[in-house]
Amino acid sequence: MSIRLGDLTLEPPVFLAPLAGITDLPFRELVAEFGAGLVVSEMIASQDLLNAKPGVREKAELGFGVEGTSVQIAGCEGHWMAEAARFAEASGARIIDINMGCPAKKVTSSSGAGASGSALLRDLDHALTLIEAVVGAVTVPVTLKTRLGWDDRLLNAPELAKRAEDAGIQMVTIHGRTRCQFYKGQADWHAIRAVKDAVSVPVIANGDIVDAETANRALKQSGADGVMMGRGVQGQPWKLAQVAAKVFGGKAPEVPTENAFIDMVSKHYEAMLSFYGMPLGLRVARKHLGWYMDHVQTNKVARNQVLTAKSPTEVLALLPRALASSDERTAA
Repeated sequence: MSIRLGDLTLEPPVFLAPLAGITDLPFRELVAEFGAGLVVSEMIASQDLLNAKPGVREKAELGFGVEGTSVQIAGCEGHWMAEAARFAEASGARIIDINMGCPAKKVTSSSGAGASGSALLRDLDHALTLIEAVVGAVTVPVTLKTRLGWDDRLLNAPELAKRAEDAGIQMVTIHGRTRCQFYKGQADWHAIRAVKDAVSVPVIANGDIVDAETANRALKQSGADGVMMGRGVQGQPWKLAQVAAKVFGGKAPEVPTENAFIDMVSKHYEAMLSFYGMPLGLRVARKHLGWYMDHVQTNKVARNQVLTAKSPTEVLALLPRALASSDERTAA
């Protein structure tokens, strides 16, 4: 099964969600090595993208021109959104995604037309001006990621999706929670079906999808054309491709054996250090190392040693003992 966007074929329809501070370029590249229908860059504010000096980190993180990557932008003004989209396309982006789902207070708390992310669910007329500005500014496919609504009294994702489709949006991803839920409770995959029924473009289900079982249930309950996974891939970059093979068929990736796992984590660690430089790389890498160790049930002593080591040489020397083998790596 595949999804067609313009001249692009996204196959399989199991995608990596954008996660702030997590799905940076080194991690997306690692996930893509195992197999992914699409990976989405971390969200970047439209004005931040345009005001950055050429060659700065924000530009590199988006993965302009990287096959199978969607560049996600956010904002509250049509002019800046359009200019950011033009810049992204000129830099090589093949797909541009509009974020209208981020629940973070720093994104949604601005008053009136200054709010962005999921706050736009409170003003669909304004949201449509942004969508129309982006679609009208570029020739590449434009997609939308949003939530079910602002709260339980304002479940207007189906209306937004329909109006977005009429404006030229070519795919819609729905996180099965409202903004006011943040990440609490359970994602409501059943509620996504109303969005699927409202549009003819592909709909992607997101939220609490962590393995093949939850992916199958989400697809059945929502009627969606594909799924997007986020937190379930942390510490398991092969998980996306593994779920895709179980749900949609095809060859599953080989889950790394102990030696291969240690080698993979070490290379990812070095890639993060190279990408961010020191000392930022050390801090960013710790969370990924923590997730890797979560999946091998590292003992507390070894875990603490890895996470408190003060040099890359020390970390790399400690990893083989910390990343002991575990059957959990085969689970999907």
